[in-house]
Amino acid sequence: MARVQISNVNVLANPAPFSDPFQFEVTIECIDDLPSDIECKIVYVGSAESEQYDQVLDSILVGPVPSGRHMFVFKADAPDPSKIPVADVLGVTIVLIICSYLGKEFVRVGYYVNNDYADPELRENPPDVPQFDKVQKNILASNPRVTRFKIDWDGQGQGMQSEQPEQSQPSSSHEEPIVQVPPVEMSMDAMAF
Repeated sequence: MARVQISNVNVLANPAPFSDPFQFEVTIECIDDLPSDIECKIVYVGSAESEQYDQVLDSILVGPVPSGRHMFVFKADAPDPSKIPVADVLGVTIVLIICSYLGKEFVRVGYYVNNDYADPELRENPPDVPQFDKVQKNILASNPRVTRFKIDWDGQGQGMQSEQPEQSQPSSSHEEPIVQVPPVEMSMDAMAF
């Protein structure tokens, strides 16, 4: 059983200009005291074609974490536009919140992000060179994809992640915990991100 669960994530400042920071209010529940830090990072997927365009926007350490419910706001700068292929600037991509303990990923929360021009004229006739100051990002906050991994929380065993992550599609309300739906077993190839 997981010693830490993400019980809620609220997407803040959404929609927003492309250059604005990503902001998430994260609530975790810890059933036991954790003597080591939890590492959380925000990753922007720059292209579905290759992981080389993924950008780690920020990484934080939270802990040691006593048992109980804890909330923090995780804020990260926007991705570097020069590292995104021009063909992938507009349209749908993904932003991930990834949490690890003792170097092992135990949960991943993914959101679809739609990048488009706010101006209808630019949407109809986009310029060849993206005008990032006119691009707006809109995170589909109502439908996160949650994937949980089984890990060795004590770090004494093999510490290997399970080959089959548990994935759930939580309810669409921001007020309800995002991990209420029982998980469905899926292979790594079937993951939505």
